[in-house]
Amino acid sequence: MSVFAAPASAAPNTDRPKAVSSVNLSALTEPARQALSAAPAVTVSADAAFLIEQAPVAVTPAPEPEPEPELEPERQDRSSRSQERAPSPQEQAGTGAAQAPVDLPPSAAGSSVVSVAMQYLGVPYQWGGTTPAGFDCSGFTSYVYAQVGINLPRTSSEQRYAGTVISRDQAQPGDLIWSPGHIGIYAGDNMQIEAPSPGKTVRYGQIWQSNPTYIRVG
Repeated sequence: MSVFAAPASAAPNTDRPKAVSSVNLSALTEPARQALSAAPAVTVSADAAFLIEQAPVAVTPAPEPEPEPELEPERQDRSSRSQERAPSPQEQAGTGAAQAPVDLPPSAAGSSVVSVAMQYLGVPYQWGGTTPAGFDCSGFTSYVYAQVGINLPRTSSEQRYAGTVISRDQAQPGDLIWSPGHIGIYAGDNMQIEAPSPGKTVRYGQIWQSNPTYIRVG
């Protein structure tokens, strides 16, 4: 059975409702024909409104991105830490005892650099020190070399490039011996003279650095 009704958007009709049309009554049984004839036509008012209920939609905002981790500050170059790090009061006071006088080693005979360096055994380590009142490692080497007429740069990192790199077998007393952050004076026979670290004094002793660089200046 087909039923047609006027669309909701059709113009208002003030006449009586029109009967349903286009129904093939001959195909229906007698009871169906009688029921259909007695049934009123279905009409829809032109101003009818349809209400569609819609469940509310909850919108969850996307989470904010995780903040990028802050980069760690670049670590200080070890090659200049003795010149750039201020010592503590304990370091400035110094706790190392002066080294007893040491005879010039036979291997260093004739080296004016070693002869001058040996005169300052026992001088306390002092951060930034460049005089016999107190030395740091590069302050000591630059002061000693100045006494023999050779000017060295101030820091150990600069002194690393102040001369020609030589092998350990070629090293002679008076050459510089460098490792990252430290520099001393080679005294021959695996010995050196150095201003080692805060709380200690200029000393003559065995080379403790692992695979140091030997440098000849002049």
